[in-house]
Amino acid sequence: MADWPHDALVLTPHDIDLSRSPLAGKIDAETYVLGAFNPGMTRLPNGNLLLMVRVAEALRTPVREQQVHAIRWHDGGYVLDAWPLSLVDTSDPRKFMMRGGGWKVMALTSLSWLLPVELDAEGRAVKAIHYDRAIAPRTDYQCYGVEDARITQVDGRYYMTTCSVSPERHSTTLYTSDDALDWTLEGIVLDHQNKDMLIFEGKVGGKFCAQTRPLGDLYFAYPPESEWRAGPSINLATSPDALHWKPYDKPGIRPHAQTMATARMGGGAPPVLAEVGGQQGWLSLWHGVEPSGVVGIYRTYWTLLDRDDPSRALATDHAPLLEPAPELLKPLENLLYVTDVVFTTGIADGGDHWVVASGEADLACRITHVPKDRIG
Repeated sequence: MADWPHDALVLTPHDIDLSRSPLAGKIDAETYVLGAFNPGMTRLPNGNLLLMVRVAEALRTPVREQQVHAIRWHDGGYVLDAWPLSLVDTSDPRKFMMRGGGWKVMALTSLSWLLPVELDAEGRAVKAIHYDRAIAPRTDYQCYGVEDARITQVDGRYYMTTCSVSPERHSTTLYTSDDALDWTLEGIVLDHQNKDMLIFEGKVGGKFCAQTRPLGDLYFAYPPESEWRAGPSINLATSPDALHWKPYDKPGIRPHAQTMATARMGGGAPPVLAEVGGQQGWLSLWHGVEPSGVVGIYRTYWTLLDRDDPSRALATDHAPLLEPAPELLKPLENLLYVTDVVFTTGIADGGDHWVVASGEADLACRITHVPKDRIG
């Protein structure tokens, strides 16, 4: 782990009171916090930082009588679904895959909802947990949960993208707010399996701009001598109103052929205006995944994008900015179900440093102070 001025877990599953969960008293089964992680982050009007934490609430005993069970929102309440163990693959603790059918079909071992957690201005300590402002599924396209918030402030208004999960679609949904505590669901803004949507913290050419990451099972090869590697990449889109998005004609950040550490990639923190190495542009923190085991190794990288044409990279580094920190997780070793994952989801200006929020091991929330002169 790098020698950062501050690098610590600020929230863990032990800090979550499930008696105040949106699911409390609504299902006839014991649950526990599988993870409290991947927090969207923004600065509140009072100067404190807000984390919008993904709480993955799972069944304590998902397998009973040769069936595996999952939680699903339905018509204002929650139900338990059951599948015979003979029909599923449970090798990944975060999900189970249906066997057969001709294409990939999965279900989750937990249902996620979002919990607003207020930190002090430096992100070092929890000041309040706003259970009364939690965001839970409320419509069919969210029946398997609301995941991975990313928060941006543009022209004095807060915009929060989330992943909404259901059999209907794996979509990106948008919430808006005047204070980052009371949110209005605006609906679906990107359709099936377009994950990690990050709205830039400021407009580009008078338009909202966003990083997106469409997923698929098929990618076309670059020429053998290309500097790029085929696979998931970070694309761009623009919008007049943050609701209707047009894909950008030029590609965004792509996997480099020189390294396998970023063979798969996706957006991290919403891009913010910054000066890096004497150049001004949009600082983008993103995740790269090196193939390894079931989940892979997740690390955080940075790229500085041109202020007027964010498809153009001004500077980047193949070396990771943040790496998984197993030493931070030693007090939580009995809760670990994945390792080698740091998943950055928020950034805020701290003066001479950036306050960076990440999910650690799909388990806890990590805050790291990154000196600005360490990027570049």
